[in-house]
Amino acid sequence: MTDTIAINAHDVAPRAKLSNYPAEFAVRMNGRVKRQLGGVFGLVNFGVNLTTLDPGAVSALQHVHSRQDEFVYVLEGEVVLVSGNQEVLLRPGMCAGFKAGGTSHHLENRSKVPVSYLEIGDRREGDEVSYPFDDLIAVRADGTWQFRRKNGTPY
Repeated sequence: MTDTIAINAHDVAPRAKLSNYPAEFAVRMNGRVKRQLGGVFGLVNFGVNLTTLDPGAVSALQHVHSRQDEFVYVLEGEVVLVSGNQEVLLRPGMCAGFKAGGTSHHLENRSKVPVSYLEIGDRREGDEVSYPFDDLIAVRADGTWQFRRKNGTPY
């Protein structure tokens, strides 16, 4: 339990680990910085991250969750939402939501300046994540992500 009731989000240290993905995929997250805000307050049912993408960086591999809904709200800069075959330019004040089992998605910073946004999602056990363009599947069990190839072999 924490006694913290309010903070400046930019004072939260960036997450030390670049990505939870296996190494060959984690390198693709260069230029992404996450500040895990929910943890500061001891939140356990959902996560809130302040994420910054440098020019050329992406939010994640394009993915879809089986159980987790996700929500993003753009604070600064412009970022391209890639969802299935659609692309939408998101500007400050715009938001997007991704229903569990919906279309795959991720964000790409194609601009020349950093972009910052809030990302919010729940932490349901048994959530499975599929990655349509990569040989990767993730399952959330015991509070961590476990990764395997699409043929079932672990990384």
